[in-house]
This record gives sequence, C-alpha cells and structure tokens, in this order.
Amino acid sequence: MEVVMMTPVLTIEAFAALGGPNLVYVRPVSAAEILASVPSAQVQGFHLEPDQTLYAVHRADGERLAVLTDRDSAVAAALAHELAPVSVH
Repeated sequence: MEVVMMTPVLTIEAFAALGGPNLVYVRPVSAAEILASVPSAQVQGFHLEPDQTLYAVHRADGERLAVLTDRDSAVAAALAHELAPVSVH
C-alpha cells in the first residue's frame, strides 16, 4: 500500500485565519522587485542595487507591510509591533 502525503492548499483567507491578525511572514525579495512595485518617491534617498536581497514583512493575506535590509531587522520590526513572524523560503 502506497501512502501519498499531500500538502493542503489554503486560500488566502484560510491562511490568514490560522494565526489570527498577528501572523506575518518574512521573505527575501530582490531590490529590483521592490523598485518595480513601489513609487519612486517612496525609495528616494535609498541606494538599492537591483540584485540586492531585501526582506519583506507581509500579512498572512499577502499585503506587504515593510521592507528591510536584513532578515534579523525584519523579524525584530515584526516583534516590536507585536506581530508573530514566520519565515518563508
């Protein structure tokens, strides 16, 4: 008998409900992705190389809350705002 393990597929709403409103995830993003998706006025004064890795903090529903230069700072920022961060690789 073969046992097949399946990963459950969750909707955005179901995933958000798992950890309540305080669950956030931290994931690496390229500076190029941020530069392409954020108005230039919001990144004015920051020197970003397109291939630079940044770390974004997102709500469970995918809304990006913050972008920081390193993972430790992203986790610390989430904790400072009483959020429960998890990593996404």
